[in-house]
Order: sequence, then structure tokens, then C-alpha cells
Amino acid sequence: MTSPSTYGGATVYVHPDVAAMSRAGADQAAAIMRSAVEARGVAHVMFATGNSQLDFLDALVTRTPDVPWPETVVFHMDEYVGVGPDHPAGFQRYIRQRIVERASPRAAYYVEGLGDPEAECRRYAGLLRAHPLDLCCLGIGENGHLAFNDPPVADFDDPLDVKVVELDATCRRQQVNEGHFADLASVPTHALTVTIPALLRAAQVLAIVPEGRKAEPVRDALTGPISTACPASALRTITHATVHLEPASARLLPS
Repeated sequence: MTSPSTYGGATVYVHPDVAAMSRAGADQAAAIMRSAVEARGVAHVMFATGNSQLDFLDALVTRTPDVPWPETVVFHMDEYVGVGPDHPAGFQRYIRQRIVERASPRAAYYVEGLGDPEAECRRYAGLLRAHPLDLCCLGIGENGHLAFNDPPVADFDDPLDVKVVELDATCRRQQVNEGHFADLASVPTHALTVTIPALLRAAQVLAIVPEGRKAEPVRDALTGPISTACPASALRTITHATVHLEPASARLLPS
């Protein structure tokens, strides 16, 4: 990998291109998973969804040798309220199609968008307590969010591990711009999300952040105030976070 920089407690790599970034992220994720399996016989791993993760996940699932998928338990971060497991824009479907059906992990625990949202938050929080995360692979949203912890609802000291949130306009527009929904009115207004403390509680956190549209939130996360105005700035408060960038997403960082 390229030589790293540090921003607060976070280690940051800027790779030559998206392919190199995805390769490095996948190699690091696989090594963490192997270490967990060697230590305890199982790896508990949480994955983000969204277009920014596609190349990284493809690298990890199809192009990385010796990933211990049969000993891996998979989690994801969020789901829209009212969206079922087969909705084209649903994150359960994303994880199932891009990881579970291709890699056959030991188990996958999904955030369920149907039913009682508050009860589902309690159920999923219990699963996270029972399966402490070895690795959390996440992205950074256009509004700086981690999972669906948008600036208005992000809480660095959140007492909950999973909660119901109202999605802000920037977040909802991102879902339209990425092609997941036809228009803003079609995007659900609420979601269930794993909170920032629960995400960062993982033994290792990898942020995989390609694309020029992420340059401003990357700059704000790494060089701006540590504040819920940019939830991803919380990555600088821990020493077990690694951020993988490429030239477009890193273009506003100090040279």
C-alpha cells in the first residue's frame, strides 16, 4: 500500500486509483477476518451498502484468496422503514445478492424494515451485543454520514446501538442520484440504523471512500471540526480506523 497519513487517530491511505483502493481494502479486511478466525474460530463483520462499496465488495468476494467466509457472520448497518427483503433498493437485498449468495458465509443477520421498527431496533441491538464485531467496513455519505447517522440525528455518545431516524434531504437525494429510487418522493423518510458508537466499537474499522462527490465530506471528516455536523469526523476519535481513498475522493486534502 501507499504510505499512510494520520488525521487524529485515523490512518489514511490515498491509492493510485479505485482498483488499487479496493484491492488494498479487501486485502486488509481479509487479513482481519483471518486473524479473528484464528483467534476465536469466527469473524463477525459488518458491511456498508451503496454504490461506493461495489468494487471493494467485488474484490473481497471474488478476487481475494483465503477469505474465511465459512467462519464469518455477516451484519449490515441500516434499512429503510417499510422496505422488505426483496425491494430493489433495500439493503438486505444488496447484502444478500452481493455477499451472501456469492460467498456463502456461516450466517447473515439482516436489519428488517417491515414490522415494528422499535422492536426491530431492540432485536438487532441484542444480536450485536451477542456477536461483538471484529470488523466494520463502512463508507462516508455525501452529507458526511456513517450508516444513516445524518448530521441532524448523529450522536457520538448515543445510548442506543440501533435506532429509528428521519433521513435528511441530502441523504435522500443521494439515494435518487445513485439510481436507487426514481424521485425524492419515492425515497422513504425514515430508516433503522446502527448508531455511531456501535459502528466504532468494532475491533477494526475500515472506511472505503471512492469518487469525487465524496471529496468535500472526506475533507470535512479528516480536517474539519470533530462534530456531528460531519458525522464521519468521529473516525478521528479512535485509533483503530483506516480510511482508504483514491485521487478523486482525496483531492481536497492537504498535499
